[in-house]
Amino acid sequence: MVHPIAEANETSPFGSLTPDEFYSRHSVTHSSEYITNSRGLKLFTQWWAPLSSDHPPIGVICVVHGYTGESSWSVQLTAVHFAKHGFIVAAIDHQGHGYSDALDGLVAHIPDINPVVDDCIAFFDAFRAQHAPSLPSFLYAESLGGAISLLIALRQRDGGGERKFDGLVLNGAMCGISAKFKPPWPLEHLLGIAATILPTWRVVPTRGSIPDVSFKVEWKRKLAIASPKRYMGRPRAATAYELMRICREVQGRFEEIDIPFLIVHGGDDVVCDPACVEELYRRASSKDKTLKIYPGMWHQLVGEPDENVELVFGDIVEWLRTRALRANPGS
Repeated sequence: MVHPIAEANETSPFGSLTPDEFYSRHSVTHSSEYITNSRGLKLFTQWWAPLSSDHPPIGVICVVHGYTGESSWSVQLTAVHFAKHGFIVAAIDHQGHGYSDALDGLVAHIPDINPVVDDCIAFFDAFRAQHAPSLPSFLYAESLGGAISLLIALRQRDGGGERKFDGLVLNGAMCGISAKFKPPWPLEHLLGIAATILPTWRVVPTRGSIPDVSFKVEWKRKLAIASPKRYMGRPRAATAYELMRICREVQGRFEEIDIPFLIVHGGDDVVCDPACVEELYRRASSKDKTLKIYPGMWHQLVGEPDENVELVFGDIVEWLRTRALRANPGS
């Protein structure tokens, strides 16, 4: 099955179709709901499922998007792709992202990642319990979502969740920010001070905007920028500091990762350093682990030419379906 990004255009993930027409064309159902977290923020959640009743779902995939991302744009197309292959797919917009409320009204501001991890665990546990309590379940994460998913896996490994996941797919995971994208010296080393004194100051420069260095195909770059919910401003000091701190935290706990996982990563990714996921692969204690570094590809693998997209997501779907069917052989 061809990834639905092939039907998008530079202004809409659905191309010339309405959302309902798009879902119908791909034989999936779609639902959404706002939930309220422990901090009183309304968070947007949505899910997709195969429409056909001839073949029951084989598993659940919980999607974790990245910094400045959301679940309703290109990530949604990947969710639909997974649903077409037999999975129920659920996603949540992090605080200040997409259609979720922002902390103190500050868009894309994450001064502390732990509440975001809490939000994901609470929603994903409740969703699985309500919609598919007996099906194997997986995390699928992009960019910053990769670090969040690793923290989810570590938290649930230590007994902080109701139910563990059966596997994890890391797409362009943020286990380390590339030196080609970090704030220039000496600002990188002064972030801790700036985060304490002026936490919301949008002063942190990066070496290029995220879409410009993430999406190789020009019209897909325009599509990313066309999202009305994408934040295009500079990271705030406390957010930038937290992103770098998260990388240090997960790097220090690589040996504790024991969940089955697949890593897919562009070899020319200048946002999230490929060397860091290679280190995760080497150090993780998981018995079932796969690493695929694609030479010449960029950070957003869905932003590659069509033949590259089909290669990468073919590998992802094969990995997910193999493990879902292994865990639930009767499906």
